[in-house]
This record gives sequence, structure tokens and C-alpha cells, in this order.
Amino acid sequence: MKSDIKIPVVENVFLAAVQEWSDDFMEKVWYVYLINDSDFDLDSVMVVSKAFGTLDGEMKQTSLLRHAFMQIPKVSAVKIEMIEKSVLRLNNEFMVTYFIGNTLYDKKFIFKAQSITPDYVEEVPILFVDGVIVR
Repeated sequence: MKSDIKIPVVENVFLAAVQEWSDDFMEKVWYVYLINDSDFDLDSVMVVSKAFGTLDGEMKQTSLLRHAFMQIPKVSAVKIEMIEKSVLRLNNEFMVTYFIGNTLYDKKFIFKAQSITPDYVEEVPILFVDGVIVR
């Protein structure tokens, strides 16, 4: 019975953390983008994010943030949220769920603690800027 269940593989959809100037904070901050580098539009997209980990020997966890997008066109990117500076020391988890046609896809993306730094940047497809990518 379990062999009858087909779990589709998420391909060409990933997250990137990009550092951008913020007039509100008067400094560069990290924003997370959902990149759709596929040949298909993503429909009914839901992104749930949280941060968790140990700080100073104590377990910490942020509240859940939820984002919904009706459609993300093929070969495009959408800004999801800003990551506050103090949460960069934690694991930042993003659960992404969407439809392509009638097929449901979902994947958990995790930026490991301390991984969102200029040390780990590479060029982000679609955006053509430097950022930290998780696939």
C-alpha cells in the first residue's frame, strides 16, 4: 500500500537569503526569497517559517510566521520575509507547500545556525545578486 503513494520531488524551487539595504533600520539586513526556477507556475503557495536552536545553553524557538501567495510565476522570485539579526544565530526553517497542476509538493528548507553570513554567498539565479542558497 505504501508503495502506491508517489511523493513528488521538489526541483528548481529553493530559498535564498539576500542582504539588502533597509531604510527602516539604516543598515543591511537579510531577506529570504522563494525562487521558482522551474518551467511551471506555482499555485496556492504556503510558506511557514520559524527559528529554533540553543542560545547560551537554553533552548529557544520563535513563533510561526505564515505567508500565502496565490501564484508564483515560472522563472521568478518573491520576497518572503526579513530575518532579524538576533535570529541568525538559530536554525531558520521554512516549510514550503504548493501545487503544480493537481499535484501537491512540499519541502522543508533549513538555513543552519550561523550559515547566513557573507562567507557563504553565491550568485542567486533569477535575482542575479549574491546570497545564501538552500536547496
